[in-house]
Parts: sequence; C-alpha cells; structure tokens
Amino acid sequence: MKPLEPKPKIPYVVGSKSPTAVAINSASKAGEWIKSRLGLIKEINTKCSPQDLVTDVDKGAELMIRKLILTHFPDHSILGEEGVEPGAEASERALNQAKEAEYLWIIDPIDGTTNFVQGFPFFCVSIALAYRGEVIIGVIYDPIRDEMFVAEKGKGAYVHGNPMKVSRDEKLADSVLAVGFNPDRSYALPVNMKGINALADRTLSLRAAGSAALHLAYVAAGRLGGYCEVGLNAWDIAAGALLVKESGGMVTDTTGNPYDIGVRRLVASNGRIHQELLDVLKNAEATGV
Repeated sequence: MKPLEPKPKIPYVVGSKSPTAVAINSASKAGEWIKSRLGLIKEINTKCSPQDLVTDVDKGAELMIRKLILTHFPDHSILGEEGVEPGAEASERALNQAKEAEYLWIIDPIDGTTNFVQGFPFFCVSIALAYRGEVIIGVIYDPIRDEMFVAEKGKGAYVHGNPMKVSRDEKLADSVLAVGFNPDRSYALPVNMKGINALADRTLSLRAAGSAALHLAYVAAGRLGGYCEVGLNAWDIAAGALLVKESGGMVTDTTGNPYDIGVRRLVASNGRIHQELLDVLKNAEATGV
C-alpha cells in the first residue's frame, strides 16, 4: 500500500491588494520576523504593571505591520497596542478617538508578550479590520505552529484553509475553558480570580495559556469550549471575536450584551454553554460590573 502523500501547504503570503490578503501577508511577515527574534530581545520594559511587558520586538513588529498596511491603504486608520499609552483609561480614549474612522485596522503585534519573553511558545500576531465600527476581517497568526486563522464577516472562518467550527459541548461540565491572569493586579485580576474559582469545579478543566487572541482562535477551532476574561483591550480580541462568530460561536460581554469593539469584559463560547457560563460569572460576582 502506497503511503499517503502529504497535503500541499497552503501559501499564506498572497500577492493581492484585497484587505484580507494584506492582513494575511502582514501577519505572516511580522510573525516570521518575531519568531526569528526569539532569545534576541534587546529591550524589555513594563507598562501598567510589572507583569505587563513590552519589548523592542513588539514595537518593531507593529511598525512593520503599519507600513505594510499603509502601503496599500494609506487613507485607513490604525489602532495599535504599541501606539497607545499604558492603562485602561488611555486605551479607552484611543479607541474612542479612532472608532469613528470608516476603516480602522486594530493591531496587536505580539499577543502574549510575556510568553514571548520567556520563550513559552504561545503567542501570536492579531490583525483586525473594522468598517464603521464593525469588525469585518480577523487574522491571527501563530508563528511557532505556523497556523493562520482567518475570518471574513459572512464568509466563515478557516485555519490552514480548512473551515472551522466551534465545539459541540452541551454543558460546562463537558467543556475545557480558557481563562486569564490579567496584568491589571488592582482591578481585573481579583475579578477574574472570582470567576476562576467558581468555574474550577464546574468545568472539565481550565486553561490559562497567556494569549487572549489565541484563546479565541482555539474556541473558534473547537479546541476550547469557551473563554472569559475581564480587563482586555480592543486589540486583544477584535480579530478573535470575529473568528468565533464566523465559526458558529457566540461573543458577548460578561453580562450578555452583544460584542462590539469597545468590550473589555469578554465571554466567548460555542454558544451552547454560553448562558450557563454567564450565570456562573454573575453568581460569583465576577462580571466586573
């Protein structure tokens, strides 16, 4: 019997000027450069807390992505993590100033910077495009696993060119959920800990791998049943939220209101366990409201 031939690798770098192709190309090029800088970081600083890190590689990757996007779309606006002052208030101000743009690119050059600094292989590039405040394109690239997650509004979501579907878990007890240990130690972390404590014995298991964007990509791919965290920013979740919705899942804030790019208290799931997850967070006073 002849051995099966490996499937041809789908090219990620597309020579088109469509916004989706530009997002894919930008994420791919930045991701490969980030990967090449593992262990070669020259500068590490902190932002809103000692646990909130930023490196010269974050800044370089964002500059690269900005240049690639603006080469094709010079009239578009860009909201990138490294162009915003640290802290929740600064993030909210920057989003309010930018969200009225007709076309707004929302970029996190390295989601999971602490992992990148430590050499822990769970970080990614996240790029989204919003049209009049609604996310229409979401791209997340994991350079370590060479996984490109892509979603277009109304056209589904894909990884390696294959359609993604959320898990079919019917209840929390059957689900593996992702949670986050937010670097905001004064507000977000205590709220998240309440939720983590409440969910620990209500789920099959919990995971906290340190990248909101990849957690959302994994919900979209059916690898996780859901994900929740308080204290996030638009660039952490814009691309991933579209991936989840286009894979058949549900994304809201922690009180069940529909997702928009201003949401900072996030719950994403396969949809089937969503209300049960919201109820647990509410009863644990872990909504952040």
